[in-house]
Amino acid sequence: MRVTLAAARARDGQPFRTSVTGEPRAPVCGMGVCHECRVTLGDDAHQLACMLPDEPRPRAAPAAHREERCDVLVVGGGPAGLAAARAARAAGADVLLLDEHAALGGPIYRALASPWPAPPRVAFRTRVVAAPGDGLLAEDDAGSLLVRHRVLILAPGARELLLPFPGWTLPGVFGAGGLQLLAKGGWPVAGKRVVVGGTGPLLRAAAAGLRKLGARIAGIAELAPAGRVARFGVRLAAHPGKLVQAAALSATLAGVPIWSRARIRRAHGDRHVTAATVEIAGRSRTIDCDLVAVGFGLVPSIELPLLVGCPVADGRVVVDELGATAAPGVYCAGEATGIGGIDKAIVEGEIAGAAAAGRAPHPRLLRRRRRAIAFGQALAACFPAPHDWADLLDDDTIVCRCEDVPWRALRDTPDARAAKLHTRAGMGACQGRICGPALAVLRGFSHGTIRPPVAPARLETLTLTR
Repeated sequence: MRVTLAAARARDGQPFRTSVTGEPRAPVCGMGVCHECRVTLGDDAHQLACMLPDEPRPRAAPAAHREERCDVLVVGGGPAGLAAARAARAAGADVLLLDEHAALGGPIYRALASPWPAPPRVAFRTRVVAAPGDGLLAEDDAGSLLVRHRVLILAPGARELLLPFPGWTLPGVFGAGGLQLLAKGGWPVAGKRVVVGGTGPLLRAAAAGLRKLGARIAGIAELAPAGRVARFGVRLAAHPGKLVQAAALSATLAGVPIWSRARIRRAHGDRHVTAATVEIAGRSRTIDCDLVAVGFGLVPSIELPLLVGCPVADGRVVVDELGATAAPGVYCAGEATGIGGIDKAIVEGEIAGAAAAGRAPHPRLLRRRRRAIAFGQALAACFPAPHDWADLLDDDTIVCRCEDVPWRALRDTPDARAAKLHTRAGMGACQGRICGPALAVLRGFSHGTIRPPVAPARLETLTLTR
C-alpha cells in the first residue's frame, strides 16, 4: 500500500485546515478536487496531501521553461487515457501522456499496481493550466511545460457528486468513493463504525472495500426504492461481468443493513462526526458512528474540455462515435463524455486513440461502445440525482465549502454568475468543482464559464498565458 501524506496526518491526529469561519475541515473527495487536504510543505503552499506519498520529497530546483512536442497528447492517466495512449502508439503515433498524479490507473487503480503498462513517455504530477493556442501549458514540480501537439485526446474522468446536508462539513464526513480512495492510501478505517448513504452502486462498492479494510459498516442508506434497484439487477444478466461483480459485493456485504428509500439527514458532532441521523421510509433514527460516507454518483469533469472549446450538453462533452469533438483536432474519451463505468472508458479510449493516429477503429469496438453507453443510461435511470434535496437543507447548511456560503445566501440567486458575484460561491480553492454540481441539482444552475488557469499555478507560469 502506498501511504499518502493525508493518511499519515490522519493517523497522527494532525489537523488539516480551518475554514474561513473557523471550522475544522478534513479531506472529503480523496482525489485532489475538494482542496480540503491542502497543506504547506516548507515553502510550498497549497500542496494536496491526498495526492502526495508520505515520503521525503526532494525539492526540485525551478527549471527554465521547457517545451515538448508529440503527435498525440493524452491528458489523463486513468483507464480511458491509458487505452487511448496504447491505441495511438500501436497505430504508429508519437504519444505523450500527462497525468496530475504520481501514479497511473485513475482512482480505481492508482493506489494499487495498475493492470496496464505505462507508455514510454509519461509526465507525472503534471497539471494543465491553460491552452494558449499553440499547445497546452502545464506545470510540474520543476516548472512550466508547453506541449505542442498535432492531436489532443482529453480523458479527464469524473468526480463524485456531493450534496450538502446539515453537518456535512464536519471532519469524518466523506464522499463514499472519497473515503474508499483515502483508505486505499492508508487512511485509518479499521474498527471504525461507518454509515454509508446516497444513491448508486458506488455505495456498495465503497462499503465493501471499507469492510475488507476492517471498517464496521453500520448500514447503507440507499435513496432508490428496492423495486427499481431489483429491476436494474435483472438487467445485469446482459452484462455477465458486472453480474459477477455485483454478486461479489453482495457476498462481502452479507449481514450489513441496506435500507431503501433512505437518506442521511444530518451528521452530528463538535469537531468530528460522532453520529448520523438517517431517515428510512419517512422515519428517522440516529446512529452512533465514527465516519460518514455519502455519494450520489459521478459527474463528468468538463473544465479542461470547456477550456479548449469542446461543446458540452447535459453536463457532458459532446463527441461523435470516434470520440471527436467539434473543437478541431480534439478528442475526448471516458467518463467526461457521459458516466458509464470502466468498460465504456476503455473502449472509448481505444477508439479515440486509433482515430487520433489516423487508423479506423474496428467495428466491434463501436458495438462495444454502444453497449457500454446503454448500460450507463440504465444506470442513470435507476439512480438519478435527488432533485428534491433542497428540502432537507437548513438556512445555515454550508453549500460552498471553500467560502463557507450557506444555503440561505443561495436559495434565491438566479444563476451561477450571480452566486459568485453576490456570495463568492464557487470562488474558492476548488473553483466550484464541489459546489457547482451540487447547485446544478439544488438550483438547476448550468456550468459557468471557464478561464485559465484551470489549476493552481506559479506566477512564473501564469505570465506565459498572456
